[in-house]
Amino acid sequence: MREFILATESNNDMSEEFLKEHNILVIPHYYTVEEEMYGDGKELSNHEFYEEMRSGKKAGTMASNPAVILEKFTEVAEAGKDILFISFSSELSGGYNNICVGAKSVMEEHPEMQIRVVDTLSASLCEGILLQKAAQLRSEGKSLSETADEMEKMVPNLAIQFTVENLDYLFRGGRLSKTSAVLGNMMNLKPVLYVTDEGKLVALSKVRGRKKSISTLVDNMEERIGSYKDKQVFIGILHGDCEEDAMYLRDLVKERFGYENESFLIRPIGPSIGAHSGPGTLGIAFLADKR
Repeated sequence: MREFILATESNNDMSEEFLKEHNILVIPHYYTVEEEMYGDGKELSNHEFYEEMRSGKKAGTMASNPAVILEKFTEVAEAGKDILFISFSSELSGGYNNICVGAKSVMEEHPEMQIRVVDTLSASLCEGILLQKAAQLRSEGKSLSETADEMEKMVPNLAIQFTVENLDYLFRGGRLSKTSAVLGNMMNLKPVLYVTDEGKLVALSKVRGRKKSISTLVDNMEERIGSYKDKQVFIGILHGDCEEDAMYLRDLVKERFGYENESFLIRPIGPSIGAHSGPGTLGIAFLADKR
């Protein structure tokens, strides 16, 4: 059985320690601040990035570079290994298509190589959930095909929801009209967004006030989690440079479900997602009967 490595894009929001520990290949997605590009060696810390956004600077994103994908995949092929790639939703970025094209090209050049690409139809720590589970299965001796098959079975049960602090960033990202953003901010409306079964980010509801939006995340989790209450890889809490709110959300979930602190992974939202959602974004990722 050939050895395989795990791979993903940089918007998985897992820690550098986890990625290094499991030797996970990371293909960068790029981001810009006032036209200056970051994402492949040149980086801002998450706090620095959100401070730039708070100061009014314009942030943007770019998907993965096909040339970089070919280079990295070829290196793995020449090392005699296969790849299991856990991808950001194909409906939210062109990165998935870039990965598939690169994989096909490298496998044509190296017919002995296998690259399986799993479209999570999700984002952020939902990718992380699959990465952690895949690392576990690989360590137990599962083959690439066995591990990839299990990942694909888990995709429909990846649930992730967000709420945002300021609607202006959704407007700048093209997900909200200017009128809706202005009126919503005036009325203190906070949308609750989720990633659908098809991998699209849509509004689930709108509530008034920050605390209500956070408690709504927990209410929605309770509606969806079903038989997965005691079958979590981890409960992911993700935040756009608002760690205090993330801890508040964690405590609400603990109170509702009885989880211990060890059940949670609290992580900042990286720039390639945060550029569209802005500082103050708060989200939760978990396994559930329905998204």
